[in-house]
Amino acid sequence: MTPDLMEAGAKALEAHRAKVEQEVTSGDRGASFGRVLHGAEPDFAHGVALYLDDITVSFDGFRALNALSLAVNVGELRCIIGPNGAGKTTMMDVITGKTRPDAGTASFGSNIDLLRLRENEIAQIGIGRKFQKPTVYEQLSVFENLELALKADRRARASLFSRLSGVQLDRIGEILQLIHLLPDAQRTAGLLSHGQKQWLEIGMLLMQDPKLLLLDEPVAGMTDEETERTAELFLSLEGQHSLVVVEHDMKFVDQLTEGRKTVTVLHEGSVLAEGLLSDVQANEKVVEVYLGR
Repeated sequence: MTPDLMEAGAKALEAHRAKVEQEVTSGDRGASFGRVLHGAEPDFAHGVALYLDDITVSFDGFRALNALSLAVNVGELRCIIGPNGAGKTTMMDVITGKTRPDAGTASFGSNIDLLRLRENEIAQIGIGRKFQKPTVYEQLSVFENLELALKADRRARASLFSRLSGVQLDRIGEILQLIHLLPDAQRTAGLLSHGQKQWLEIGMLLMQDPKLLLLDEPVAGMTDEETERTAELFLSLEGQHSLVVVEHDMKFVDQLTEGRKTVTVLHEGSVLAEGLLSDVQANEKVVEVYLGR
């Protein structure tokens, strides 16, 4: 992080502070910056980050999830694949509190019942979600987007009188480097390419220091080079964070799994198959309902 970057970023944000404050504190994204839950730390002593058991969700008689059971280990990178309508998005909606299931349990670590928490509370305990379409503050710079995502007090008074500490500036610099946007730190986010906006939103999630990242088709619309760099990014996060990646691009899934990680296939709201990518690709049921012959 250069002194020029640090100074320019701090000055640029001040000009936009009043304009974006209301959006940050009351809009949809503001839910991720809500109040901190005191004493709500997940217990990962048993090595499981996320556990879904017999989750069922019905919409007007249609079962989007049908007794879905799934476990993701601490630090694991898990790819979820399946045809459209398999229940992948609904599964993420349940994990993040957007949808309440008709039956089943959802636990974060061994001690936190996700079904008892609101969306903003789930974000505060360390679960971050990235939707397929990137959502960034396009009128602000890349640097300013990351600053707004800082895990900090975002009430009006605190925002008006806060200044970035050296630790916070260093953290922003680390994330800029990680998401390949350090040279674009002062660039207006709306001018970034589609892939760069995807990286920026991932960076904004990382500023919140999530323990679990849910990523919905993160490379949709990316170039081959951007897709490869995104795979490198996710692999670098493995171990530090648990990641659940929903994806249709099988080449990207192959890059992420490296032939040795578990892939889960969903179909009609349940787990159809699970195992190494080579195993699920050879599974006759998976071939029939998803991969094609």
